[in-house]
Amino acid sequence: MIRIDIRKKLHMAGGNGELVINTNLAQGSFTAVFGPSGAGKTSLLRILAGLMQPEEGYIEVNGEVWLDTVRKVNLPPQKRNVGFLFQDYALFPNMTVRENLLYALPDAGDKLQVNSLLLTLNMQALADKRPELLSGGQKQRVALARALLRRPQLLLLDEPLSALDHSTRIALQDELKIVHHKYGVTTLLVSHDVPEVYKLAENVISLDAGSIQQIGSPAQVFGLQQYTNGLMVIGEVIGVNNGIIQVLTGHAVIQLSETEQTAGLSIGTRVSIHAADLSLQKLL
Repeated sequence: MIRIDIRKKLHMAGGNGELVINTNLAQGSFTAVFGPSGAGKTSLLRILAGLMQPEEGYIEVNGEVWLDTVRKVNLPPQKRNVGFLFQDYALFPNMTVRENLLYALPDAGDKLQVNSLLLTLNMQALADKRPELLSGGQKQRVALARALLRRPQLLLLDEPLSALDHSTRIALQDELKIVHHKYGVTTLLVSHDVPEVYKLAENVISLDAGSIQQIGSPAQVFGLQQYTNGLMVIGEVIGVNNGIIQVLTGHAVIQLSETEQTAGLSIGTRVSIHAADLSLQKLL
């Protein structure tokens, strides 16, 4: 169990504000933090990692106190067993993939774990390549493997897939699910992508202006529970042409005719599609 109770003054999108978080994360859970830019999502991850100090706070991870401002306890980042994955891969350019991973391995670490992660993330063929020869998705796999090497109690993911193309992003989402199932690391993901949240997260913390608005399953938080029987898919508008709307949903594209209900949708809009409302045609 991870207990979080923090207060931190921040400059947010709407001006000066305060990040106020009081919640628990079940051990082994996968939770998404969702909200607009400037809501405090990344600041929450930085506080958990020990990279930012709140004015008031208490953080306890599996019985170990990481932060207690009342008792003046504040473990430094290197003392917190955290894996942190950013959009920036931060790999050593002069080292191969294997060398990057071995460098991150704890002194008493098992080198066989490196081989295991290379296998799990389909990187055996890349082990002797340097980062300059890797694609963005391959670099992010290396960064994920490095974050897992210390067997962290908490894995923090700050929009790690947002800069990748769609097909690579889908593939890495699948691998994140596999990794979470295999290692059972308590995971906190910051994401603006509703389909990604639905695919990966068991629970969602909806954050706005520094405050928790709602906590629940993706269906509960995004207001879809009342439509469960009719819900077909969650997706993103990728085209609006001549009265036809195209919605990308995972590996498929769904095409539908524009109606009064869908007027005003633009490319990039996240949508929920319900069988009771729309007539759909699935394209190859």
